[in-house]
Amino acid sequence: MSRTEVLDREVGRALSALSATAKRGLGDPALAELVVIRASQLNHCAFCLDMHLGIAREHGVSEKQLDLLAAWEEAEGVYDERERAALALTEAVTVLTDGFVPDEVYATAAKQFDDGQLAHLIGLVVAINNWNRVMVARRIPPGGHRP
Repeated sequence: MSRTEVLDREVGRALSALSATAKRGLGDPALAELVVIRASQLNHCAFCLDMHLGIAREHGVSEKQLDLLAAWEEAEGVYDERERAALALTEAVTVLTDGFVPDEVYATAAKQFDDGQLAHLIGLVVAINNWNRVMVARRIPPGGHRP
């Protein structure tokens, strides 16, 4: 398999299905894109950033939110409580080098999302982390996304 062949088709379909199911279950396409962009920033995945920034714009995410996403914690008034809870959980699930997801991060997210939405949010973070690792490991450059 060459680097341009990203994944076995069955694996690709499975990852795509997880991503699509998680996004649908979360029920907020703009928030889903903020989540996948933030995880992709943390994982340094240029391919996924390039793709999801375009999708985020299609879903009406503001340029200000996209511009300040890497510093969302300091960007008071740019992200609402629900977005902030999702972004904090995204970071905690993506960066597990410090240990488990902090209880307070999970509890804050659980106040903003019902059980099903929370499960889909975590599923979405897991899915984009999988995609990021595949694309970074295979060194897939940005620009090759086909909707």
